[in-house]
Formats: sequence, C-alpha cells, structure tokens
Amino acid sequence: MVVRVKGVSWAWLLHNYFETKPNCGRIRVDVHFCGVNFADVLVCRGQYQEKPQLPFTPGMEFSGIVLETGADVSTVKEGDRVIGVSGFNGMAEECIIDQKTLWQIPEGVSLQEASTLPVSYGTALLALEHRACTQPGETVLVTAAAGATGLAVIDVATNILQAKVIAAVGSDEKCQLVMQKGAQSVVNYSQGGLKEAVRKLVGSVGVNVVIDTVGGDVFLEALRSLAWEGRIVVVGFAGGTIASVPANLLLLKNVSAMGLYWSRYKEQNFPIFSRTLSSALQYCQQGRIQPHIGAVFKLEKVNDAFLHVIQRKSTGKVLISLK
Repeated sequence: MVVRVKGVSWAWLLHNYFETKPNCGRIRVDVHFCGVNFADVLVCRGQYQEKPQLPFTPGMEFSGIVLETGADVSTVKEGDRVIGVSGFNGMAEECIIDQKTLWQIPEGVSLQEASTLPVSYGTALLALEHRACTQPGETVLVTAAAGATGLAVIDVATNILQAKVIAAVGSDEKCQLVMQKGAQSVVNYSQGGLKEAVRKLVGSVGVNVVIDTVGGDVFLEALRSLAWEGRIVVVGFAGGTIASVPANLLLLKNVSAMGLYWSRYKEQNFPIFSRTLSSALQYCQQGRIQPHIGAVFKLEKVNDAFLHVIQRKSTGKVLISLK
C-alpha cells in the first residue's frame, strides 16, 4: 500500500519509504473520501489485532478516482470511480493498491455514499447472512445500533432480509434515529438492564440473532436474551471490556456464540468478502439500503474526527474528506 499526504515532513518520509508508481497489477487512486472506524483509533494506540509496520497512515476504506494503472490491470481504467479496502493507509491524497481490492462504483451512487459501504455494510452482510444465517421474520437485536455498523445492520436486516430489529442504544436522541432508520423496537440501556428491557418486548421467548459490537456486560445480557437455538455474533468491543462466555448458557438453550473479524475474510475467504461488497454497491444503487453519514471532517481535522468517535458523539458513518 502506498500513500501520499500533505506536509513536507510526511511527504519526504513517505517518498523515501514507499514506491511512487503502480507496478504490475496495482493502481494509483486519487482519494476523495475515507471512512473513520473505531479500529483506526485502536491501531493508532497499538491495541488492534493487527499492528502495521511504522510509519503508517490510518484508514481502512476509501473512495476515489483511478489516476494510473500498472501493467496487467484489467479490472479498472483511468477515470473509473472506485471504492477500495486498504487495510490501513487510506487517509491520504493518493494511494497505490492492488486491483483485487478495488470495486467499481455503479452509476447513481456518489463517491461520498460509496465510501460508507465497505466496513459497515460488509460487516453487516457477513454477520447477518454468512455467520448468523438470519431468516425472514426472525428478531435481531443489535447493540450500539446508532453507530455505522449498527445502522447498517438495521438497514440490511429490515430491507434485505425482512427480519425484525430491536435496536439497543445509549441515549434518547439515538433512540429516535434508529426508529427513523427502520428498527421495530428500541432499548435505551443507559436507563436499565438490557435483558429485562428485551424481555418486556419479546417475552421469555427471546431474540433469534444478536449482533454485538459493545462487549462486556452488554454482551452478557444480550447472550442471556437469546431464544432457543439463537445466535450471537461478536463484532467488536467498543465498550472496552472483553467478556468471558459462560458455556452453560450456550448449553441450556442450544445457542451459538461466534465471532466476525471482517477484514480477515479478505485473506481467508476472498470470494465471500468480495461478494458482500459487490452486493452492498448493488443494493445502494437500487435504493434498497440507505447509508447514514453522521459527520464529515477535512483531512487536517482528523484528530477531531477520532475524538468524535472516541467520545461516542458519532451516529452513522464518520468520513474524512480529502477534496
């Protein structure tokens, strides 16, 4: 991955550290928007599962326009609008990336809108379809539902899979947002226990699927809210605590607890990884999903964007604009 950023010191460093022309199978992209994810914060702190070699630039997903192609590139051409999955280094004016990890943006989808899709909607589709095998009519509980991934889960579950969604959030303002975005019911877990609130909505039967990005006590209460043969998918630990799974809870109701490490699919099962991104672009073009952009920051305000995410002020996707 190659990046070019503003500023004499960074430009000098990166010029001496990276190649500056796309070689065989690689493409140079003019970056317009880059998504901000909690994983970017963790990797900058050295707390993420992956630790890129220094120096690096944050940014896992971006949209832009193809500037130049190397030899043997057949998937895109100069001038094409694309989204890319960069691993890290997307928050830069330009990047050089393998053609395998670029997808063309269809007509009718803007560069800004497309940049919201890879991480949040890729995660939502993999979690709901591939991992939890969510069926029409089932009830899905999603935690941190007003975040980018949470809103994507609501969007996919209701509009693509015809499931019912209970959205769990931490404020009245976020309650209003998730209901506007399609959740059938909402729980404000800042006002009491999640398990009891869910029980009031669905009774003792429980929910079929949980998509959890919070961890800690929220995860444990969500686990206890599952129905017979329910499935809980662990996506992240935004709450900062990793809970231990009580195995007896899995046994009593024959429930399944599973993980979803979205970016790992790029190496371990690329066909599924690619298919989810292609599907997200198609659904967006068809108007079947409606990505929510909560805030856009200029590149020089990237620290403000990170604080916006860290302090849980964000709703939906936070983007960095490079133009």
